[in-house]
Amino acid sequence: MVSKKQIERRIRELRSILSQKGIDAALITKRENYIYMSNFTGTFANLLITHDKAILVTDFRYTEQAKEQAQLYEVVQYQGNLNVTLNDLLTANNVKILGFEDGYITYKAYDDLSKNLSIDKLVPLERTIELLRLIKDSEEIELIKEAVRVADEAFSHVLKFIRPGVTETEIAAEIEYYLKKHGARGPSFDTIVASGWRSSLPHGVASNRVIEHGDAVTMDFGAICNEYCSDMTRTVFVGQPKEELKKIYGIVLEAQKAGVNGAVSGLTGREIDKIARDIISDAGYGENFGHSLGHGVGIEIHEDPRLSQQGTIKMRNGMVVTVEPGIYVSGLGGVRIEDMIVINDDKPMVLTSSPKDMIIL
Repeated sequence: MVSKKQIERRIRELRSILSQKGIDAALITKRENYIYMSNFTGTFANLLITHDKAILVTDFRYTEQAKEQAQLYEVVQYQGNLNVTLNDLLTANNVKILGFEDGYITYKAYDDLSKNLSIDKLVPLERTIELLRLIKDSEEIELIKEAVRVADEAFSHVLKFIRPGVTETEIAAEIEYYLKKHGARGPSFDTIVASGWRSSLPHGVASNRVIEHGDAVTMDFGAICNEYCSDMTRTVFVGQPKEELKKIYGIVLEAQKAGVNGAVSGLTGREIDKIARDIISDAGYGENFGHSLGHGVGIEIHEDPRLSQQGTIKMRNGMVVTVEPGIYVSGLGGVRIEDMIVINDDKPMVLTSSPKDMIIL
C-alpha cells in the first residue's frame, strides 16, 4: 500500500477541509474511503478523524490487522453496540458537529446515528474523500501500473487459449486464473467475454456460448493489486471476420486513439467524449455507441472523473481514466477497445501496453 507519508498528507488535507466547513470530525465508513485514508484493507471499519486525532474502530476480527496496517491510527475494538462506542469517542473528543458520508450510508444508518449520538449536528461530507481521490499521487500510479501490467500479461496469455470449441466461461476462467496466479487478489469486476452475436452486448458477462470460426471475441477485464484496479478491453477475431466487422474495428480504433490523444489537462470529460463520439457518428454508427467514453479508475473500478456526455469535471494531471469507445450492431456483433491513461498536460501517459491493431487468431 502507500507510505505513511501519503496517509499523513491525506489526513492533513481532510482536516483542512473540515476546518473550512466548520466540522469537528469526519466519520468514514465506505471501504474504499477508509482504505484511502488509513491503508486498512479489512472489510469493516469506522474511521473517526478529528482535528487532532485519528481513530479506527473495528471488531475483534480485525484489530491485529488494523494495528499493523493503519499505523497512524489509534485502533479501538468495540464490543456490543457500535454506536455506543462511537458516542463515547465523540464525547471524549468534544465532537459536536460530525461529518458523515451522505452518498454512502443508508437512511437507516443515518437514522441510527441521529438517534444514538450525543452531538449537535450531522453534516453531509458531500463526497469530500472521493474528491481527494481524484488526483492519484506517484505511489498510487505505481500501484495502478502493477494492476495494469498483470492484466496485459493475462491478455497475452489468453490469446493462446482462444479457439473454436472453448466457451466464453472457460476463457474468463483462464483470464482470472492467470490474474490470481500472477499477483492479483482477483478480477476488479465480473470478467466480460462476449463472442459472436453476443459481442454486441456491451456488458455481456461470460456465458456458456461456444466460440465459433469467424467470431469476434470481446474481453473486458481487470486486476486488483494492492487494492488498486485496472481495466482493459480488446476485441479479437477467431478466423476471418465479416467485412462490416472489419470496418467497425477500424472506426473504433480511430476513435479510441483520438480519444486517448485528446485527453489533455483542462478539457472536461464531455469535451473528450465528443472527440471520439464524433468520429463514430460521422461514420454512421452514432446510435451504436450508447455508453460513455470512459471513467476514472483507482481503488474503485468506476469512479470520477467521467468521460461522458454529462462529464463536467475538468481533467487535471494525475487523474487516471479509461478510454473505451465501442460500436455494437445487434445480430452482427461489436467491437470495443479500452486503455487506461494518466492525464499528463497535453501528452497522456498510456498505461495499457497490449496491442490494438486487429488480431485474427
